[in-house]
Formats: sequence, C-alpha cells, structure tokens
Amino acid sequence: MKSILIVEDERLIAELQRDYLEVHGFGVDIAEDGENGLRLALTGNYDLILLDLMIPRIGGFEVCRKIREEKDIPILMVTAKKEDIDIIRGLGLGADDYITKPFKPAELVARVKAHLSRYERLIGPLKSKEEVSIRELVIQLDSRRVFLRGSEITLTTKEFDLLWFLARNPNRVFSKDHLFEKLWGMNSLGDSQTVTVHIRKLREKIELDSSNSEYIETVWGAGYRFRL
Repeated sequence: MKSILIVEDERLIAELQRDYLEVHGFGVDIAEDGENGLRLALTGNYDLILLDLMIPRIGGFEVCRKIREEKDIPILMVTAKKEDIDIIRGLGLGADDYITKPFKPAELVARVKAHLSRYERLIGPLKSKEEVSIRELVIQLDSRRVFLRGSEITLTTKEFDLLWFLARNPNRVFSKDHLFEKLWGMNSLGDSQTVTVHIRKLREKIELDSSNSEYIETVWGAGYRFRL
C-alpha cells in the first residue's frame, strides 16, 4: 500500500482528501501544521506528500525546502494562491507540481496516481547501467547522480529527469509543452512555467554562467536544446 502524507490545517479539507485517497487504496496520515508535517515527512516512510502552502507554525515553502534537502519523493503543492510568483517559488524549492483550490477530489487522486507512477518508473530496477558524459558533465542513470568537474551536484527528481531526457536527446529542440507532457504527463495551467522554473534551477546548478549556457540552450520561440 502506498502511503501519503497530507499537510493541511483545514481539517475538513484534509479529511475529504484522506477519504478519497483511502477509497483508492492509499494509506494516509494527516498533519495540521508545518512543524508536525515536517517531523512526519522526515521520520516517516511516505511515497508522496500533499503540502498546503498556507499552514501555521512552519510555512509550506520552508517545509518543502527542508523535505527536499533530505528526501527525493514527489511533493505536490496544494494552494489557494494563484499568483505566478508563489507557484514559481514552490517549484523552485523542489516541489514537483501544484494543484490549486478548489479542486475536484477525483482530480487530486488522478494527479497523485500519475506522480507515483512516473516516480516508480524512474527509480525502478534497471537492466543495464547508463551514463552520459559530455565535456565536464557526467550523468549516471542507475544511481541518479550527477557530477560536474568531478564534484557531485544535488538535483531534485524532476530536475534529474529533465536533464537526463535532454542529454539523451542532444541537439534536438523540445518545446515547453512537449517537455511537460513527456515528464509530467498531465494537463496543467502552469505547464510552461513549471518547465521554465526547472530549466532555470538546472542552469543555476550546472552552468558556470546561466546567462550564457554551455549545456542547455534556449531556442527562442521554439523551446530548449541540449548542446553537444
């Protein structure tokens, strides 16, 4: 049974989410504030975390950041905020995706299942080792590790997925919509900015000069290309 942690201070909403997830075969725990949510997230064995951003004691952004420092599991932000800056900030701190209130419970269940399915495929046992080495960048699929100039750099799940996909398909231009469909696999109003944020975070980690990219090139009006 897959285990989900809901971090939500509105009890009725949390219980509604729990009931729908349990009907679909998930085990669910609820934390009503950021402090307890963070404690459970770091000490428990959860497969996915539903994290509301507006929670007491420790805010959702800080909880997301601290979870991502320790664990590489899917984090789905749940927020009533629709401002781009809040969504971009959450994605930049390591969240995999977001869903805005109000939403249909069936939509939430579908999004949870989709993220778990993709995560399982990406971390599942591999038949053979694969590695991409381009100039000073080495990407190892089996261990999901990345090295730049001999030093290991830390990437989130989606950052690694995005880098691996681009590096395995060099010199090809992919639109934001194509990348979102390929790596997130669902329709979202925030698809373009989700990809944009992850590209920006990748560049900050692998490029010496993010304004003059050596690896990930922006093709204006078309998308992104990984340069050999």
